[in-house]
Amino acid sequence: MRALRHGLAGLFVLLGALACPPATFAQGGAPAQAPARAASKSEPAVLETPGGKLHGTLELPAAGRAPYPVVLIIAGSGPTDRNGNSAALPGANNSLKYLAEGLAAEGIASLRCDKRGVAESVMAAKSESDLRFDTYIEDAVLWGRKLRGDARFSALVVAGHSEGSLIGMVAARTLGADGFISVAGAGRRIDVVILEQVKPQFTPEQYAKTEAGLKSLLEGKTIPDVPADDILFRPSIQPYIISWLKYDPAKEVARLAVPVLVTQGTHDLQARPEDAKALAAAKPDARLVLVEGMNHVLKMTPADPKQQAASYSDPALPVAPKFLAEVAAFVKGVKKK
Repeated sequence: MRALRHGLAGLFVLLGALACPPATFAQGGAPAQAPARAASKSEPAVLETPGGKLHGTLELPAAGRAPYPVVLIIAGSGPTDRNGNSAALPGANNSLKYLAEGLAAEGIASLRCDKRGVAESVMAAKSESDLRFDTYIEDAVLWGRKLRGDARFSALVVAGHSEGSLIGMVAARTLGADGFISVAGAGRRIDVVILEQVKPQFTPEQYAKTEAGLKSLLEGKTIPDVPADDILFRPSIQPYIISWLKYDPAKEVARLAVPVLVTQGTHDLQARPEDAKALAAAKPDARLVLVEGMNHVLKMTPADPKQQAASYSDPALPVAPKFLAEVAAFVKGVKKK
């Protein structure tokens, strides 16, 4: 079974960037070296659900003694696996894998998982048309409860990347997590983000049609006569978008009664610093960290889309050191309730 194509809205800007010639950059534009392997040990994780088994990886510190604080890492939109790699793109960036290994080196455990319908969890979703945004929230809650029941872990922090930010903030409140981290998450409802992303690429007629389609879905009405291969409005994805539109990130983050870290890279092509600022404004006691030079896959790159495209498929680039340091410091400061 192919990985499902749900949640591809965030790829619009990226697809334009990938049409450009690739180049490899590290901080300052120098050639990158492969990241050193972090001090950690991995073990497989399996979650039994009524719809099938979900699979993930527990990353544990190689040193120190349990209990460890633990981070539930939720991947972003589209067919993105536990390591942060997308089946829609060539190669691997391993952003979430490197995040997990970096946290383990700081004495922090983590669980990263393949979403339902993706990679090793592919058989847990029978069809795209059956998926809902709430499905991913429910799965995150189940993973979180599994971690809560493991005596090796102390404080539980949920970290969501991109689309996973909104999934994570709702799940964090539902399962009573001890902290939440938004990584390159939208600060506005997804229809607003999509329209902003497509406007420079669409003709006025295409934009008006997209705007009307999103308005219909926001009202809970499906759009008739759409081709099955339409990337945004194909019939099989419309129920998912309708369920996604129910959630406003700014309103959801404001409902959290736990410590919150909002992180965002200034060279991100898919989410903007304004989104991070909107989340932080909605949650005034949140810590806002803008990482200068970091892009959407957590790598240090030039701002020019033509020059950073290769980072989405380059495992030689480490995650941004400042980002990793800020996340580790935040998790260490969170106390178990």
